[in-house]
Amino acid sequence: MSTEAAQRENLLLRELVAVYSHLSGLVAQNADVSAVVRLVARHTGAGVALLGRSLEVLAAAGGGDPERLRAVVGLPRVLAAIERNRRPLTLPGDGHDTMLVAPVVVGEEVSAYLVTITAPDGDTAGGPLLTEHAATICGIFLGRQWVVAAAAGRARLDLVEGLLLSRDREDGEAERWAQHLGFLRGRDHHVVAAAVPDDADPRVLASIEHLLGMRVPEAIVAAREHEVVAVVPVGLDDVRRLASGCADEVARQHPGTRLVVGLGGPCRMPAEIARSYEQARSAVDTTSRMGRAGVVAFEDLGIQRLLFQVPDLGELRAFAADVLGPLLGEAPLLATLTAWFEANGSPQRTARELHVHPNTVAYRIRRVEEITGMHLDQHRDRLMVAVACEIVSSVGGVA
Repeated sequence: MSTEAAQRENLLLRELVAVYSHLSGLVAQNADVSAVVRLVARHTGAGVALLGRSLEVLAAAGGGDPERLRAVVGLPRVLAAIERNRRPLTLPGDGHDTMLVAPVVVGEEVSAYLVTITAPDGDTAGGPLLTEHAATICGIFLGRQWVVAAAAGRARLDLVEGLLLSRDREDGEAERWAQHLGFLRGRDHHVVAAAVPDDADPRVLASIEHLLGMRVPEAIVAAREHEVVAVVPVGLDDVRRLASGCADEVARQHPGTRLVVGLGGPCRMPAEIARSYEQARSAVDTTSRMGRAGVVAFEDLGIQRLLFQVPDLGELRAFAADVLGPLLGEAPLLATLTAWFEANGSPQRTARELHVHPNTVAYRIRRVEEITGMHLDQHRDRLMVAVACEIVSSVGGVA
């Protein structure tokens, strides 16, 4: 090795040691991950970005297209290799530049990714080692932040739990808890309960919590076991749109996830939050027992609120079978009967709905009475048949 080359190598080594020292010194200062990213970008002349677990940009410096970074780093083979090796991974970028991805490990998990993009003529001496060390420093900072956030989150969750369980409480505690959480007293709120199956990916709950918090920043949002609960200061129409939008986004991000979202009634006072939550959970539980998913408001349940209090669905099916009997095997008659109830017994409206003649509707209703032995002009019989039809519709058929 020539004297000039040796001097250059020694100079680069001293610079690298100095940057290492600077990075390590940031830990003792009141710094954050942004300072680490800026320092690496300044030393390497590269575009540098710190991507979170979901590939969101936590910090960036020196240029670089975030969408491009997410597209490359988010490739399954790249994530799998990083998760497996826990070491920086060099990837070809667009053209002739180089992308270096280093895992940021917090505890036992890869929690973020430090990415540098270096042009062909960039000085990359010490780049991989520097990036790896910087990723370690970022892990320290993120670990600190998440410890603080976890403590704050636990305290916040405790307050939310108190509100959800404080129905009709009048000792002032609910008022104080709600005030700490930012509840807007006197304004209409609705509780949203978004539930996922027990075996769902934990990231689904994180996505729901993030979406609700981003779309309504003033909402009180908390992730509980297998559900996310939000107290949202908007009217019912707006909360329907909010819940539907979040459900659509979750379906896009996590295909195949079965999400049930219940909406409680309005609550204007802190002591009413628990009642609204009970209603939202009732909507979730009823919809789940029906084998369905989606967004359901408590007020939409109607008689289903009572039907699904019956512990054994077999009892409901047995009731429907007793009332409707052989009619269950007559699909056109059963469909006509259901439409007739929905049209409040109007043959004309039923006929328009089914695209048949009103005389056809009248004939089918007579056949229903003949088959079931029920008289639909009598209140008791009419009520029993209507409830039986609702059971068939809700449960999805009678075994």
